[in-house]
Amino acid sequence: MDNNPRAHYTREYFEKWNYSDRDLGRFSMYWFARRYYASLVRRFAPRDGGKLLELGCGLGHLLGLLQEEYACVGIDLIDYSIEQTKINAPKAEAYQMDVADISQFEAGTFSAVVALHLVEHLPDPQATIREVYRLLKPNGLFLFATPHPEYSFRRFKDRENDAIGKDKTHINCQVPSVWKNWCQEAGFTVKRQFGDGLWDVPYLPILPKVVQFGMFGLPAFAQVVTRTTWTPLSLGVNQINIVIKK
Repeated sequence: MDNNPRAHYTREYFEKWNYSDRDLGRFSMYWFARRYYASLVRRFAPRDGGKLLELGCGLGHLLGLLQEEYACVGIDLIDYSIEQTKINAPKAEAYQMDVADISQFEAGTFSAVVALHLVEHLPDPQATIREVYRLLKPNGLFLFATPHPEYSFRRFKDRENDAIGKDKTHINCQVPSVWKNWCQEAGFTVKRQFGDGLWDVPYLPILPKVVQFGMFGLPAFAQVVTRTTWTPLSLGVNQINIVIKK
């Protein structure tokens, strides 16, 4: 890969890496995950009918789930993302823009800011965290999910080709303590940090993949359907961070 990850943020991005081998249809892992993240927003964000901003809105499905409860705004670098967001979340505003440009939004504008698998792509995520703090209302929610590069079962994986390593635009994968420190330095209270489960099977060379998905993926599925947050960080391919503006 070249030294400019931004060059890969075109509509072809959705044909590569994690999107390329992922079912996005009804009852897929992606489908359940978006509903889970929507439930976290409803649980932890102010229920004030205010504005919600999604950084890196992707295909727009999360905004589609929340557009009746918040005045939703989505931004993304990829033109295809904006096209799809306008289809999947027709009541949301969607803009093709860089995360570095969110300084144009007024301070205290949003009740919630969501970033699902975005911060690991940023050259300066600390600056974005500080800017998100500025944008949020008091008690506003910043919900973000990002890979956990040292989760316990990763020792069984080929790091170059697993779910984390195969996306070569992942330039800032940090352990949970780093994200926690950066959020606290910005002024946030870190309310929850937890894992999303061991879904990147196989981990063992002998058992069939489908069996391993049942063994290791079932707890993650249980967390999603019960809308709880109990999975330890060490047992999550990704880490989910719930932080609140004081």
